[in-house]
Amino acid sequence: MGNSKVLITDLQYFASVNWYINAYKYKNVIIHLYEAHSKMSFRNRLWLASGDGRLTLSVPVSDARNEKQLYRDLKIVPGRWPIEHLRAIISCYNRSPWFEYYRDELADLYSRPFQFLIDWNFACFEWMEKCLGKKVGLTMVDLHNESEIQERFNGAEMVDERNLIRPSTLDQLSGNQDGVLRYRQVFEDRVGFIPGLSILDLLFCVGPAANEKLAG
Repeated sequence: MGNSKVLITDLQYFASVNWYINAYKYKNVIIHLYEAHSKMSFRNRLWLASGDGRLTLSVPVSDARNEKQLYRDLKIVPGRWPIEHLRAIISCYNRSPWFEYYRDELADLYSRPFQFLIDWNFACFEWMEKCLGKKVGLTMVDLHNESEIQERFNGAEMVDERNLIRPSTLDQLSGNQDGVLRYRQVFEDRVGFIPGLSILDLLFCVGPAANEKLAG
């Protein structure tokens, strides 16, 4: 059963395993449509495991340093990034146990055009829900309408954890891996276990068992 509280969090690009573990604890998860853009977050970047260690992929966005613009208005810079990201994912996970099972659908997702980052991230989230076989219960709202939000969720307590899971905070896991969800990674024999990676890493390594692992 989900927590009676409501989680407010940020919608990330194939969010980390840590994001999903946290979201699984709540029955309802809110994404604020009018939050400000935040630099150096997982909204437009993800971490994968490569043969050389942790690999970062970033979606190029316009006016990326401007934190006064809204996340929902953040536009993706057109270019070859979808091709490059898909190639990097294939390179990292071609030898993983479950990658071939998801490869065609993932390639189709990366072939679809998106103008806004939030739309791309939501498409990634929906695809991952399908793969995991679990609905997270995500709702996009305007948090400025506080009374409406309270009414919708029966006055439940709001737990605001936006920007809690960031590259800077997950880096701390490298020194302390107590309590980290462990599973067999593709290059673990070569580079060791890498915590804090994208949900893609868990999916390609353990397949349908990912849902059970996330739920604990």
